[in-house]
Order: sequence, then C-alpha cells, then structure tokens
Amino acid sequence: MEQKLILYPVVAMVALTFMVAITMLQRRVAAMKAKRLHPQKVATSAQMATLIEDSRASDNFRNLFETPVLFYVAMITIYATGSICVPHLVLAWAYVVARYGHSYLQCTANVVMRRFYAFLASIVFLLCIWLMLGYQLIFVT
Repeated sequence: MEQKLILYPVVAMVALTFMVAITMLQRRVAAMKAKRLHPQKVATSAQMATLIEDSRASDNFRNLFETPVLFYVAMITIYATGSICVPHLVLAWAYVVARYGHSYLQCTANVVMRRFYAFLASIVFLLCIWLMLGYQLIFVT
C-alpha cells in the first residue's frame, strides 16, 4: 500500500484546524466590532471570557491541540516505519470524520451530549490506532 495515503487524513485534520481558526477569528472580530472593544481589552483569555460570551469556536480551536496531537504522532510514526495497512487508514479517516463532527457540533448548537458522543468515537478510534501501532512496533517489526 502506498505510504503517503496515511498523510491524507493528517492534511484533513490540518484543514479542519484552519477552518476553525478562521471561524474563531470571524466571530471574535464581529463581537469586538459589535461591542466596540479595543483589542487590548481582550488581551488575555480571562478578559476575553468576560467580554465575549460566544467561546464555541475558540474552545474548539483549543480542543484541536489536545488529543489530535496523539493522532498526528501516530500518523507520522506509521508513515516513518512503513507500517501502513488498511485498518490504519480506515481508523485514521474514521477519527477525522469524528473530529469534524465534534467541531461542527461544538461550533454550532453545542449540544453537550451529542458533542460527547463524537468525542468518544474519536477517542475510541485513536485508541485503536495506537493499540494496532503498538502491537506492530513491538511484535511485528
């Protein structure tokens, strides 16, 4: 199987991160204009939280630098070790789809239980990726 296929889900996650960053920027600028806030008034996250109520996109942006880091490390490890297989590819795309769902849910209606299920699915996919990768690294290579 072609090694670079495992990098496509990585590109999709990076694209998601930039989409959420743009959404966050648009919402912050709109809120600051609507409230006529000088940028210095929201210099810290504490100031931002008190002056701008809608933190959905910024909360999600922070989320995209938490468990996805483990995803990125796994994908690069799979690529570097040449251990790509169909299950890795399927799980990687399943993880990406779950993260897109999580981001969509958090940035829109933000219904916590729906968001939780998307998060839980992504964690299960990530755990499976790491269990397979660990097995391959310890017992196969």
